[in-house]
Amino acid sequence: MELMANSMRARERAWAVAARQDVMLLDQIACATDGPFHLVHPESFADNLSGFQRVLRDRNVSGHVYFGKKANKAGAWLREVARFGGSVDVASVPEFVHALANGVRGENIGVTGAAKRNELLWLACRHDAIVAIDALDELERAIAVASETSALRILLRVLPPNSPNSRFGLNPDDLLAAFQRCADARRHITMDGFSFHLDGYAVEPRAELASALIDRCVEARGHGFPCSSISIGGGFACSYIEEEDWRRFKEGLDPAQFHAAKSFSHFYPYHQSPTGAAMLDAILQTATESGTLAAKLIAADVRLYLEPGRALLDGAGMTVFPVQGFKRNAEHGIVTVAGLSMSLSEQWKNSEFLPAPFLVQRGPARPQNPVHAAIGGSSCMEYDVLTWRKITFPAIPRYGDMIVYPNTAGYQMDKNESEFHQLALPPKIVVSQPDGRFTWRMDR
Repeated sequence: MELMANSMRARERAWAVAARQDVMLLDQIACATDGPFHLVHPESFADNLSGFQRVLRDRNVSGHVYFGKKANKAGAWLREVARFGGSVDVASVPEFVHALANGVRGENIGVTGAAKRNELLWLACRHDAIVAIDALDELERAIAVASETSALRILLRVLPPNSPNSRFGLNPDDLLAAFQRCADARRHITMDGFSFHLDGYAVEPRAELASALIDRCVEARGHGFPCSSISIGGGFACSYIEEEDWRRFKEGLDPAQFHAAKSFSHFYPYHQSPTGAAMLDAILQTATESGTLAAKLIAADVRLYLEPGRALLDGAGMTVFPVQGFKRNAEHGIVTVAGLSMSLSEQWKNSEFLPAPFLVQRGPARPQNPVHAAIGGSSCMEYDVLTWRKITFPAIPRYGDMIVYPNTAGYQMDKNESEFHQLALPPKIVVSQPDGRFTWRMDR
């Protein structure tokens, strides 16, 4: 039997509810993996990707949705990208190769990140990928690599005006120098436009900077550059819990709610609006000096690129930890699970993953007496804690039970995973329901 842990209830999709209530499914996977595991659901990813693509079509905006691969390493997402005509954003040679191996064509790969290795620039040249150039010395190396292979498509990454201390992007002087250098190297470099990435999840700043970069594209064309594209990066919001739960949590926040009275410097905004594809639509519908941003893109014949990671993975995965033990600690308990908090990444940013985990009870019936407990990993480290918040469980967790963390596909599953204590990394298990019943396989 499974019961909800407390009122910070996660928003869940139908597949996720069915999967965590299917004890036979979880038992089979637990026996095969002999430890914690992640469930991933490609169909939910495909739905999210299609939602973003639909907004572009509905607003008559030409563009590409690049999956920010760093958000989750599973290969299953890449197969959906290839199947639905999406694109992938990578930042390393292994990520580039992984995308190619799963059917994503080179022209649908975007390369971002700081100070890219020459090997990565070479791959981009060979496969006609587009590269966001972040610094003048990187531009020089890109020109040198391209002169020995084939012309390289690039975007010049702009330092956001409101983030002057960011380590990413070209400041105004460097942007001007890069512009001139691209003019000198026209045979080897195709300057296709500009890009940026903003922290936070606000609509208006993205629309404002996008509008400014459209103007830069039009200006650059006067100097003979193609300049047909802009990328607005990622930062597309997700809502994990309901608005009222989030409001109550923030208003009642108290260190006493957490094991050892732990305090936190920040939390991800677990309820937001607009989110996902609706946020993209809000950006496109933002007013500019010449109509909406969508209208300005169309009039200037500029393509829009975006790089959501978390928003494409929203609702597409969960993480399961077997319970190894329980003990009392003063007025609350401590549950110890198989695995480590490094497999739930939010804790390693001095923060907390707040959507409530679920207890899946197994074995003989037990008294249903609620208990408050934090959740720790199985290492010898005091700070190896998956959930510092004292969760209300419907009964005392015991060995053989499972704790399910909902909606963990975006940045939670593998950002900080480590084989500490020589424990194997939790495998990713691909689940689907082709005939209404779950089937599963290991992710490739």
